[in-house]
Amino acid sequence: MLTNSSDVGNAPVLDPLSEILQDLRLSGVSYGRCEMTRPWGIELRAQAAARFHFVAEGECWARGPELGEIALHAGDVMLLPLGTAHALSDSRGGAAILLEDLPKQVIGDRTYRVRGGGGGDRSLLFCCSLNFADPSIHPLLDLMPPALLVRGAANGDPALLALLEIMADEVVDQRVGAATVMTRLADVVTTRVIRAWVEGKEEGTTGWLAAIRDPKIGKTLAAMHRDPGHPWSVASLAKIAGSSRSMFSERFTAVVGEPPAHYLARRRMRVASVWLRNERVTVAEAAARLGYESEASFSRAFKRVIGSPPSALRRSE
Repeated sequence: MLTNSSDVGNAPVLDPLSEILQDLRLSGVSYGRCEMTRPWGIELRAQAAARFHFVAEGECWARGPELGEIALHAGDVMLLPLGTAHALSDSRGGAAILLEDLPKQVIGDRTYRVRGGGGGDRSLLFCCSLNFADPSIHPLLDLMPPALLVRGAANGDPALLALLEIMADEVVDQRVGAATVMTRLADVVTTRVIRAWVEGKEEGTTGWLAAIRDPKIGKTLAAMHRDPGHPWSVASLAKIAGSSRSMFSERFTAVVGEPPAHYLARRRMRVASVWLRNERVTVAEAAARLGYESEASFSRAFKRVIGSPPSALRRSE
């Protein structure tokens, strides 16, 4: 993952959103091609994995306790980053059958085709379940609403339709490595959808989303994400932002909602949590990677941010 570096200032600098999105990776995808004719309805239970739906043809309604009712048209993409329970149907409030109760044609590893409905007008949807690698590490997921909607995504981003068509070909062909190829394609599709959502937010957006679009604050967020173990100070971050210490600290706190030191501490501990849980590193190694002078000082900081000592996290696995 991220490593400590003594020459952070010489590293190539991407735009802030690119820096942040580098951390948001998919570890696996399941893919469904749903050809439904009116009347039809599909109910999807809540799940840990994210979901996205792309309406390739026709139209439908999405609804759920956390979503309300959303009309979807051809070209629309809806991403549900937290796997929220919902239903899709050809009409508003239409009856829906649980996805697992519908007849499926299994095509290959984690891919399937669903056909159903009453024989009327057709709707074609591409539906994917997406497993994010280390979702707890990423602040962007904390900010997303239950449903992230990009209208006419294929019209505004022609490459998106091409990517989805390639995914469909992978489903049909089932060549060697198809699951890996589909995960890579879904990674690109998800990133483009998130980018479109970020770019489409209103100018009055506040908090973290506003921060990554702020020319000065965004650079400092990217730097902290790129190398959380660097010995950052308000002075060094202000230098990246091209501001005085006082102006930078005031601006950062106003936009992000907390001082730079607090944000950096939370970022470090979220990264450490993943290392301790998934990579099984020792507490001492995590402390060293993140630039702490001692295991004890790291453990105190970890408990202050997370609420429990790092040793407890390792014991729980």
